[in-house]
Formats: sequence, C-alpha cells, structure tokens
Amino acid sequence: MELVYTAEQNAFRAEVREWLAQHIPAEPLASFDTSEGFEQHREWEKTLAKGNWGMVTWPKAYGGRGCNLIEWLIFEEEYYRAEAPLRVNQNGIFLLGPTLMEYGSDEQKARFISKMASGEEIWAQGWSEPGAGSDMAAIRSTAVRDGDEYVINGQKVWSTRAVFADWVFCIFRTDPESSRHRGLSFVFVPLDAEGVTVRPIEQLNGLPGFAEIFFDNVRVPAFNRLGEEGEGWKIAMSTAGFERGLMLRSPARFQQSAKRLVELYRQKRQDILDSSIEDSVVRCYMDAEAYALSTYQTASRLMAGGSIGAESSCNKIFWSELDLHIYSTAMSLLGARAEIIPEQGAADDELGSWLDGFLFAQSGPIYAGTNEIQRNIIAERMLEMPRG
Repeated sequence: MELVYTAEQNAFRAEVREWLAQHIPAEPLASFDTSEGFEQHREWEKTLAKGNWGMVTWPKAYGGRGCNLIEWLIFEEEYYRAEAPLRVNQNGIFLLGPTLMEYGSDEQKARFISKMASGEEIWAQGWSEPGAGSDMAAIRSTAVRDGDEYVINGQKVWSTRAVFADWVFCIFRTDPESSRHRGLSFVFVPLDAEGVTVRPIEQLNGLPGFAEIFFDNVRVPAFNRLGEEGEGWKIAMSTAGFERGLMLRSPARFQQSAKRLVELYRQKRQDILDSSIEDSVVRCYMDAEAYALSTYQTASRLMAGGSIGAESSCNKIFWSELDLHIYSTAMSLLGARAEIIPEQGAADDELGSWLDGFLFAQSGPIYAGTNEIQRNIIAERMLEMPRG
C-alpha cells in the first residue's frame, strides 16, 4: 500500500505544521495527573480551540474544521511529530464527542460540544465498577427517574482524569428489574454536584491518574441522559468502537515512539550483547507502520460509507501490545538505569520519558476493555466460534 496525498492534503499538512511551530509551549507541561499540570493542559486545549484545532473533524459550528478522517490522520501525524502536549480532554473529544454527534439532541450538542472543544469542560469516563470492570453488563449503580430528574446511587472506579475533571459520562441501571445489558442508560454527571465524592487512586508512578467516584442520592436533570432510557448499552458500544477502533489511539502516537526507539538503538547498539534486541526494534518499527496503513484503510472505508464493528477489537489488541513492545524494548536498551524514577536526581529527561511510557503501557491491555475480553469478541463475532 502506497500513500499518495493530494495537493489539498499537503497544503493542510503545511498549515498544521506552521501553526504548531508557532504555538507549542516552549517548555514541557507538567503531568496532567497533577493539579498544576492539569490546568496547564486545559490552557493548551483552549489554545488549540482558538485556532479551531481542538477536534478537526467536528463541524465548524462546534469549534472544529469539518475535516475528513484522512485529514485528521494528517493532523495527528504533525501533532506527534511536533511533540505537542498530550490531550487532557481525550475522553471528551475522542470518545464522548463523536457519540454526542451521533445520539445527542440539538440542545445537548449546543450545551456540551463547544465547551468540550474549548477545554472549558474536561470529561472523565465512568463505566467500570467494583465487580463490573470489563463486563459492563454487570453494572449495578442506579439512576432512578423522579420527575424531571434522575436520582443516582452507586460507585464507579478506575475513572481516568476524574480527580480534576469537571464532568463524567456514565452508564447506570435505570430499570431496577433488568439484568445484563438491558435497562441501562447513558447519563452525564457534573463532578461538583451535591452527593458526589471523588477519591483519587494512585498509578504506578504515584500520581492520581484515576479515581473512584461515589454517588449518594445525586440529582441530575433528565436532560443529561443521552439517547432514550434503556439505550445505554447500544450507545456505550458505539463509544467503545471509537475507543478501541480509530479515535483514541491514532497511529502517529506509535510511529513517533517507534522512531524514537530506532534513534535510541543507534545510540546504544555498540553496548548491546543480545542480538535479539535489534530484531525487536525492527519489529516495533514495522508494526507501527503497519498499524498506520491499516488505519488509513479503515478511514478510507468509513469515508466511503462503511462501518467499523467487531474488528475494532483487533485494533485495540494490536496497538496496546505494540505499545508494550516498544517500551519494553527501550527498557532493555537502557538497562538498569531505565528504572530510575524521574523525580530522582540521577535520572535525566530521556530516562524519565521512557520509564513513564513503560509504566503507562502496562495498562494498555486492560483499559478500553481487557484484551482477554477483546479476544472473546473476535472469536464469537468475527470467527463465529461457539462459547466455551
């Protein structure tokens, strides 16, 4: 497969590259898992929004540029090439935003999307519960209708960005007599609402990247329900498709990491005694390029009117395991020094960035639905194998 860009696409790439060169912060931002870094990243989201770069595929009326998926991939390539800050509002712009576009009313779009694009409102995702992690059909938290409001009770856990976020989108059981995937509804909750308690959960690096959220008779307007009551499972599966299949992890993320890995290998190869590491470096680079080509193919199919279904599970397994392979190979190249945490005086910026990436990559096979669950989906829905 050979990628050939049109003159318009090349002009778009040049525009993106020029704008990023002029606006990327001169110094790296602090981690968005700290209060200081979170607000720094919020300001970066606002800067992107001023240039209508917050989410380029959104309509111009909502702060986007009306770009197609190929242009989005080009934007992502330039974004990662320029080493621009990570997106603190990725749960909103990459997951909830496309879902709102598909299922939201005009009033909901007007209320939420522009503020999402501008960084004014940052979103967390609230699906997992104790006893209902990858199995969302086991959700027990409830939202009971009371007039024009829902009264919410229960607990969510492993909610990314929830410590500092403004809103969380959740799945609740609105039919108390229902079971499994029936009787679930998709509801938005402001995290400063009365009765909401957010408790931080530390990551491997000690920072609060996750939180558990407790709901104690929390009242939200029925306006905050996305879609019809009881449609939560269907809507959530649409969101999961964005999460696993195309939007959440663009190939540029892995291509850039693979290029850094190749450069690290060139610096360290004189000291390498294990020849298999060279094979790992080559495999990482090839797989990153293969994932990019596959994503371009998927984007082209969607633009032609196609859809993405269970094959999104294949994507999720591939990119999460590729991320692990890249950073594990880097740790092998760096040796024991790679285990020095960034906060220690003996660590340098290079060591810190690789270690941070390695620690985060461990979660890849877990979030967005565990890879074990994804393999079950592939077996049942794509290969039509019987359940064991």
